[in-house]
Amino acid sequence: MKSIIVSMVAVAGLMIAGSALAADMPEIAKKNGCVACHKIDTKLVGPAWAEVSKKYKGDAGAADMLLAKVSKGGKGTWGTMAMPPQDPTGKKQDDIKALVKFILAL
Repeated sequence: MKSIIVSMVAVAGLMIAGSALAADMPEIAKKNGCVACHKIDTKLVGPAWAEVSKKYKGDAGAADMLLAKVSKGGKGTWGTMAMPPQDPTGKKQDDIKALVKFILAL
């Protein structure tokens, strides 16, 4: 019973804080230079992350696809501007996974 109450309180807290958390660019995005081309809620050079989340909501393969696209680069999905590879050596996979998870949770 206690764990149910704790879970309910945690969910309520996340719901209240969700909009505030979603509005803040994660430090990992700043560290990796994502902010040069992306914002959370408006298009910059690349798409707004909220739009990416909306496009892939409910797609079971979205996380893996986005991980590959960010790592290797891509073009054509969001216009003519190509996204250069962000991890050609495979050394930033943990950072990219965390960012993809953040984006899809928006």
